[in-house]
Amino acid sequence: MTTPEPDTRESLREILGGRRGAVDASVPVVAFVLVWLLAGALSWWSPVGIAAGAAIVAGIGVACWRLARGRRPRAVLFGLLGVTVAALVALYTGRAEDFFLVQILSNVASALAWAISIVVRWPLLGVIVGLALGQKTRWRRDPDLLRGYQRASWVWVAQYVVRVAVFVPLYQAEWVFALGAARVAFSPALVALSVVLSWPALRSALPADHPGIRHPRVADAPPEAPTVDGSSTNG
Repeated sequence: MTTPEPDTRESLREILGGRRGAVDASVPVVAFVLVWLLAGALSWWSPVGIAAGAAIVAGIGVACWRLARGRRPRAVLFGLLGVTVAALVALYTGRAEDFFLVQILSNVASALAWAISIVVRWPLLGVIVGLALGQKTRWRRDPDLLRGYQRASWVWVAQYVVRVAVFVPLYQAEWVFALGAARVAFSPALVALSVVLSWPALRSALPADHPGIRHPRVADAPPEAPTVDGSSTNG
């Protein structure tokens, strides 16, 4: 088996996620948990409400910083939307642990979506990488790449299942600080591990002479068969 080109491995790592995304997602969580703890310790009015406001403010700050640094607006706005929804849920219920409810439900939905995508032969890893590389659906016409993306997508199913297995007991126990600590430290570590394991899982399905994810091997269409009088079957 040949060694993947450095730029190919790095491009896969960049597409699937990096440190910036982990930092962006962690800042509002840290703000929520710390302000909630402080407000509770000082007996402030509505600790959950103050913490939710702090999370939203932190999310807006991160969004402005990333937009100023040239990050894609859609990704920034989706991140801010997630923080806002989580804060509103906590405000509505008045329970600090419900700040993490959206994330838990999202992890359950993600695990199901990734698993279903593999079964129907549209593995989400292939969809994401294909769109990022401008290949659209050409990768699906490469049987080796399709099989590789299916194998690698199971890595992501597993990490979502592990998240649910960790977060649900903490949520049921109402351990807000533990939920925050797990969200900040555990989730990015799982994503990083999934990114690292995705390449060998994908590569294990590719033959030694395969050019890599940037170059799907799509068989050319078969030549037109001539008719009896020598004309093309196209008419």
